[in-house]
Amino acid sequence: MKLSIIIVNYNVKYFLKQCLASVLGSEQTLADGEKLELDVWVVDNDSVDGSVEMVKKDFPQVHVIENHENVGFAKANNQAIARSTGDGLLLLNPDTIVEPDTFVKCVDFMREHADCGGLTVKMVDGDGNYLRESKRGFPSPEASFYKISGLIKLFPHSRRIAAYYMGHLSEDEVGEIDIMPGAFLMFRREVYDQIGGLDESYFMYGEDIDFSWRIRLAGWKNYYYPKTHIIHYKGESTKKGSMNYVYTFYNAMSIFVKRYFSGSNARLFNALLHLAIWLRASMAWLHRIANRLALPLLDFGVAYGGFVLLKQLWASLWANNIDYYPREYTLVVIPLYIVILMVCSWLQGGYDKPVRPLRIAKGMGLGLLLLLAFYSLLDEGQRYSRMLLLTGSLWTLASTLLIRVVLTKGAKGMKGTGKCKTLIVGSDQETSRVSTLYRALAPHSTSLITHHSSLDTQHLQDLIRIEHVNEVIFCGANIDLPHIIDLMAGLKTTGVEYKIAPAEGDYIIGSNSILSSDALYLDSLDTISTESCRRNKRMFDIGTALLALLLSPLLFWFQKRKKNYFGHCLTVLAGRRSWVGYTGRNGIFSPADLFNTPTESTRERLLLRYMRHYKTSTDAAIVLRNWKNL
Repeated sequence: MKLSIIIVNYNVKYFLKQCLASVLGSEQTLADGEKLELDVWVVDNDSVDGSVEMVKKDFPQVHVIENHENVGFAKANNQAIARSTGDGLLLLNPDTIVEPDTFVKCVDFMREHADCGGLTVKMVDGDGNYLRESKRGFPSPEASFYKISGLIKLFPHSRRIAAYYMGHLSEDEVGEIDIMPGAFLMFRREVYDQIGGLDESYFMYGEDIDFSWRIRLAGWKNYYYPKTHIIHYKGESTKKGSMNYVYTFYNAMSIFVKRYFSGSNARLFNALLHLAIWLRASMAWLHRIANRLALPLLDFGVAYGGFVLLKQLWASLWANNIDYYPREYTLVVIPLYIVILMVCSWLQGGYDKPVRPLRIAKGMGLGLLLLLAFYSLLDEGQRYSRMLLLTGSLWTLASTLLIRVVLTKGAKGMKGTGKCKTLIVGSDQETSRVSTLYRALAPHSTSLITHHSSLDTQHLQDLIRIEHVNEVIFCGANIDLPHIIDLMAGLKTTGVEYKIAPAEGDYIIGSNSILSSDALYLDSLDTISTESCRRNKRMFDIGTALLALLLSPLLFWFQKRKKNYFGHCLTVLAGRRSWVGYTGRNGIFSPADLFNTPTESTRERLLLRYMRHYKTSTDAAIVLRNWKNL
């Protein structure tokens, strides 16, 4: 018996590495003693994180298909399905970890149930929480309405209202379902021969719904099989409040509706679906904007109140006249002072997470120097008070830090003012290895506690409470996946974060994140992945694009590619491209354009150095060198 396992990857190298390790380390003997042969395929959709090189080096037995563009989930899977030779097929996400006996249990179940055309398993996230999308019903207009409206949350076990997630079927009960998730979708070869592959009209989202329903329409049954389960980290690449997500998701659902509903019902359902999805997206977008503005507005309000109070006190004590300062000073000058201080703080990473007081202080210090420099250039009549500027700026800094202390529940929650406590669970040898790795990753901010894997849930709960532990790392070499999932489920109420350290790996997997020794060593540098560097790069792009447009009457005539000049400026302004790119084709130029015709190996070294030691001055040098090719 051969099982072909197909994994579509896009820039999740370390998730993929852990996934393949769990797949290839699984049991391969079926209940009747027959060997289960695994035929593993990775289809890479033009990743730039070294995924393909990692697979070829660490997993030479895995077949690799390299696409030079992102062809989408459906097409990528079809590429491997057509070339695979397994009697059974499994579509598996790269951000999953399977239990050692997952495959043999699923294959044995399908053999025992001749009517089983497709099968999926119980999925939990990186914190051990059950994922409702493990089992789904047909997305009828009624079921979709209850889901989109939120009524499904009020009646999660109703056969009718919770039909979208088949709430009447317990998460631990084997049963028939309509829709299987693309994260783990197993089916027979004869099913594929009968109904064909995934519909490539869907670029992303909806293809698993369509494929599952076609299995049902062909006379087969789909089963939910929770006797084994997997971890599905559900990466952060999907931003469900973004307009791009809304367009992609709506387009997928629109295709499905047009295909499986007919007449006026289809048009009405499509219109209602369209309206509902855009309303949800708009609400999510507004919520995101509100979250982003809440803290700056709070900072501004408290700083402004203090500035005005200081002005009143200074006017009373120094000038003996509370109305000494003109109205425009209160309404214009003070707000301008505060905005400049806050913007400088933002540019230095003062609004990044985790909170770093030194960045806030550095930013506001630079802001104060900037204000004092402008102050010295003003006419005597426009200089209101240097003392108020100094004391108001100090108040703005103090109030901002105080707000962070309150919001982070004390100074210990601020980066650099306290230590995160991490509990490592495993054998002496493994906890020692992981401790060494983790100390290298966060040498100044993490306090480590190590313990043997023999601890049960109650002991771990007590230890977390007594030691005030913030996160727990399980050593994968000592603790099998079912035990890890059980421990995570039992520790849900503690509020800690969970990670897994794979055996012999130089990386640590957490919910929605990958920590590698390389990545975290780079965190102390000005790497391109940090929020502050991405922000500085974006500001450089905007400023340079505006300057290029402003100087276009002069620069345009020197351009070697005149037809691209204004198009490049506008795409950079819109954020669709950068002047200097480092991922795929997102840049007008590349780090290699700093030199003349570098070799391929030199290009790779230049790109790596650029990403690890990013500076806006590098972008400026590249743009200046290539100014005739804008």
